Amino acid sequence: MSDSKHKVLFVCIHNSARSQMAEAFLNKHGAGRFDAESAGIEPGALNPNVVKVMQEAGIDLSQKGTQGVFDLIRQGKFYHAVITVCDAASAEKCPIFPGTLKRIAWSFEDPSAFKGSPEEILQRTRAVRDEIEKSVLGFIREADVLSYWI
Repeated sequence: MSDSKHKVLFVCIHNSARSQMAEAFLNKHGAGRFDAESAGIEPGALNPNVVKVMQEAGIDLSQKGTQGVFDLIRQGKFYHAVITVCDAASAEKCPIFPGTLKRIAWSFEDPSAFKGSPEEILQRTRAVRDEIEKSVLGFIREADVLSYWI
């Protein structure tokens, strides 16, 4: 492969929160070794609470759009790893990408389903953000140790 970056796709239902955060964190922490994208099974609009909590983490998603996973398949995109970041039942709806070396399932709460005061919703969204960042950092360490990318 001429491109030395490892291509990773994060998938959730709407590409509005969890997959966007995971993409941003892998691109930030991956030291240029990863090319992360995100997509949704049923793409929606970016969650404004996610934009806010990611700005608190130094990442600006305010100009980011959403995209559909099936569009990426039609484009013939290849990924070394596809990581679902939604619940298991939703992850089963994720299509199989031809040639994918690794398929991983992470389960995080959906910030769009949070109820409560605006501050309570932000607090819970921050907690999901922090869990996703921790998982991404673990993925990077694991990829280094296990040499996923042969």
